[in-house]
This record gives sequence, C-alpha cells and structure tokens, in this order.
Amino acid sequence: MGWAVDLQPNDIVAPLPNKNYVTISYLNTENSTLYSNGSSVSRAPYASPVIDTQGAILRGARTYSLGELPAVTYIQLPYGAVRPAGSLSGLSSDSGIGDLTIATAIWPYHNRVTRTYLGLAGYLISPTGSYSSQRAFNTGENRFRTDLQLGFQTPITSSIDGMIAVDTMWFGANSQCGLACTGTTTTASLTQKPLTTTQLGPIYRINEIFTVGASYFFVAGGATAINNNYMNNVVNTQRFLLSGQAHTPIGRFSLQYGRDMEIKNGFVQTRVLAVRLMKEF
Repeated sequence: MGWAVDLQPNDIVAPLPNKNYVTISYLNTENSTLYSNGSSVSRAPYASPVIDTQGAILRGARTYSLGELPAVTYIQLPYGAVRPAGSLSGLSSDSGIGDLTIATAIWPYHNRVTRTYLGLAGYLISPTGSYSSQRAFNTGENRFRTDLQLGFQTPITSSIDGMIAVDTMWFGANSQCGLACTGTTTTASLTQKPLTTTQLGPIYRINEIFTVGASYFFVAGGATAINNNYMNNVVNTQRFLLSGQAHTPIGRFSLQYGRDMEIKNGFVQTRVLAVRLMKEF
C-alpha cells in the first residue's frame, strides 16, 4: 500500500539557491492488527500480526532557480528490511534496496518577509527495490508511482506558522503480485486507485536552534483490484506526526514520531519513528 509524502517542519519554506544537501535517515515502523472495512480481522494468519520495518535512506539534493522561482531536486535511495512476526512469523522476511525516488519542487509564490510560501512538488518512484511474487512482504513494490503535492505555509503568530499540504499518489500496475494478493504463489495483476492525503498543523520556532511541529493526516482513496476484481478496501486513515528539529554546527537533526489514530482498511500502524541528519555541502 502506498503512503503520502510526509513533510518535516518548514519543508514548505523556499530554499536559497545553489546549495547542496545530503540527508541520512533512519526509519522504524511497526504495524499490527489488520482491519477490513472498520472491523479487525482475526482469522488465520491474522490473529496477532506484527510487521516490523527498518530502513536507512540516503538523499542528495541541489537547490537552484528556475527563472525567478526557487527550486530543488533530490534523489533518494532507501535500504531496509521488513520482518513479519507474531501470527505472521511463518512468512518470509525481506531486506535490500528499496524503490528509488526522484523529486523536484518549485515555489510559485515565496515571500521571506511575510514568511508566506506556496510550493508545488512532483515525485517519481521507480521499482528498483527488492521484490518477489513469492513473498507477501517486500522492500520494493514492483510498480511505478507518481505523486503531485501542493503545500502552503504562513504565520499564525510571530513564532508559530501554520502549514497545509495536499498530495495525490498514482500507481502503476504490478503484474507479478503473488502471495501478497492471492495468498498463494499464483501470480496476479494488482492495480490501485489514486490515494490522496491532506496534512496540516502548527510549526513553533522556539529559538534559533529548536523548532517543533505537529501534523494531522487524513488519507483517502487507494482501493485496489486484483485481476480487475474490486477489493472494496478504500483507505480511510487518520494519523498524527510529532516533529522536532535542532540546528547544530554538525547539521540539522530531526526526530519524528507518529501513529495511526483511526483506520478502515489495512494493517494499523502502531509506531513510526524517523531520525534524520541533513548536512549542507
């Protein structure tokens, strides 16, 4: 299942041109109970499922100007592992390279004096990751994905900004979906409807060093079909994400923690933890 592009505090702020950044991230997530149309699933093998995912992500970014508009392009490559446990412990784990992301953002409006920004970003996610139709869980998705995101940020008070971003993700087909789709080694074709996410919340600048933020997410859409058979599994998820940043001589450290608050279909996410270091070169 695809997810939104989560933003960190001040990601919507237009960057200065002609700068290079490298970001190293560590992500850890845990998913548990499977839900189907709002009800928990207890049939085998979903009595007490646990899905643990860990990954490291390397991102290189370059800022520049397109005419008079600020812009940035980055390339991102993950490496990670996904391990089913609990009642899913009989299923195979996977580790390896994840799906490569290339993204570009521009700012049609940016005013540093009033701290008001409007940004537009496009993402292309390529199926470079480890994948096998004989596994239910993989580090790659074996399909192309594209995402278009619009973000707006403006002051609420002298030290608090408000941000809102909306993105929609489109999915290519996975013609080699096996165990994850059918529960057997028989391959099938997986298609998925677009998935739209709205995220919004405050950003509080404590001082020159520390910034914190909180985001609420509403995710909708993304129903799947297997061999053109509609699965009636629309995503309808609410979740939160808390963020903290510290600007140090070493670089910008970021810490994010969140979880699902309400879910209609899929494995509920009980924890997402992200630690990042971004360094300018």
